[in-house]
Amino acid sequence: MLVVVLLAMVAAFLALRLYMVLGKRSGHEQSLPRPASERVVTAPTMRPVPEIAADAPPPVDSLIEPDAAAGLRAIVAADPSFDAGRFLDGARSAYRMVLEAFWKGDEEELGWLTSDEVRRSFSDAIAARTAAGEVLDNRLVSIERAVISAASVSDKVASITVRFDADIAAVTRDSEGKVLAGSLTDAVPTHDVWTFSRTVRDKDPNWVLSDTDEAA
Repeated sequence: MLVVVLLAMVAAFLALRLYMVLGKRSGHEQSLPRPASERVVTAPTMRPVPEIAADAPPPVDSLIEPDAAAGLRAIVAADPSFDAGRFLDGARSAYRMVLEAFWKGDEEELGWLTSDEVRRSFSDAIAARTAAGEVLDNRLVSIERAVISAASVSDKVASITVRFDADIAAVTRDSEGKVLAGSLTDAVPTHDVWTFSRTVRDKDPNWVLSDTDEAA
């Protein structure tokens, strides 16, 4: 009888030791998965959107003046493929290309970038400059901003007016290269208002410069 009691006490002691070693959680163990019937599917936690980098382009909405909104909607209705952001990218490229072609006197380049009326105006200015023996040595330093200020559709022709704020270093030289006016070290703020046009749904996706003016 004494032996049975001793064995029972030993068994109880071992059980207690096992509990002390295995029954306590250290805090590093993973929780056991709950039964499927008790699991609840929750939506993933939404993390805050990271801040936009300082050199990232501004949102397109901030580059459209209120007066142009209705006209742009009309253009989209006439041509669903129109995208304001893509247009502005193209307009900025066209601004640089037209200016550089005009400064160089490259009338062939101007031929496909501008309308007939604008091309004639540029050609006349180039001819007058050549007759005077003057050469332009200009540099487009930067386009600070390009904003859509007006838009419309008339007789299937879409027109969009863009205001460009740019810095240009302008120098006029004579035929021998002597500086007559200007400086390449000082950029002059320039504000231009250009209108681009295109027949909606035309196979040719390019817009042409149809009017130029200085901003008021």
